[in-house]
Amino acid sequence: MALEYKDYYQVLGVPRTASADDIKKAFRKLARQYHPDVAKDKKKAEEKFKEINEAHEVLGTPENRQRYDELGAQWKQGAGPTSPGAGGRGRAGAPGGGDSEFHFGGTGFSDFFEQFFAGQGAAGAGRRGRRGSTFQGDTFPQRGNDLESDLLVTLDEILQGSVRSVSLRSGTPGESGSSDSTFRVRIPKGVQEGQRIRVSGKGEPGSGGAESGDLYLRVRLASHPDFSVRGSDLYHDLDLAPWEAVLGASLSVPTVDGTVTVKIPPGTNTGHQLRLKGRGLPLPGGESRGDLYVVVAVQVPSQVSDAEKQLWQALAAGSNFKPRDV
Repeated sequence: MALEYKDYYQVLGVPRTASADDIKKAFRKLARQYHPDVAKDKKKAEEKFKEINEAHEVLGTPENRQRYDELGAQWKQGAGPTSPGAGGRGRAGAPGGGDSEFHFGGTGFSDFFEQFFAGQGAAGAGRRGRRGSTFQGDTFPQRGNDLESDLLVTLDEILQGSVRSVSLRSGTPGESGSSDSTFRVRIPKGVQEGQRIRVSGKGEPGSGGAESGDLYLRVRLASHPDFSVRGSDLYHDLDLAPWEAVLGASLSVPTVDGTVTVKIPPGTNTGHQLRLKGRGLPLPGGESRGDLYVVVAVQVPSQVSDAEKQLWQALAAGSNFKPRDV
């Protein structure tokens, strides 16, 4: 089955010349629009949200974006699905010799992403152990190779824990030796980026009566329009008008549990962090939670009217504030 090329620029609605800031803004706008929590058609929104996340995974990372741009040129020239250094979905050695292809479903990533941008050894290409060998015409019992794939996990799944249906197809449909299986994977509350979830016995079949290998699903956190994640702590960027920073304010900020009001102290500067204890993600084990940090950035208008300019000039003339020692 031919691999479908994904135009991630089209997914985010930005030109290929878009800046990193343009890509970030486009992602945030679309992610808020299609977040399953707010969309009416949750199933359709969920698929769109995954597609948007996948595009941001590639275009939002300089190394991935460079590889993607190089790949795009090769693809249009008919070079096909080849990319130096890509993890690859590809093939893993089958016990007793020969090769087998493995394809996953339900991981949150497309075949195209897993072919070129999944982590090293992920997406079914990774394996452990040796191929089966023969001695005097008999096959040594050999445990099947382990397989690996990436698994896109949302903040909601980390917060609550969930069960996901994942499918695994080996070989080419309709050909001898091909097989399909679907199984349920438990995503524990508090799971973290890079953690591997082991699914026993879902790797390559063993040879000579030996047991199958295991499947390892490496967690990759879905990007969120409002939060960045560091371990179990969340960070939210909050822009302030100059007068809010000077005079203080009470403002609404999002949390994973809903909107709350925070008080901005008078005289708050850019970079100041407000800690909301216990408003982060569950720690491993799920007994307690990390914190939410609201990170302040004071914004100034790039353009002002004549009337506004006069007000700023009057403020400058009447103020004793001196930001520099001169």
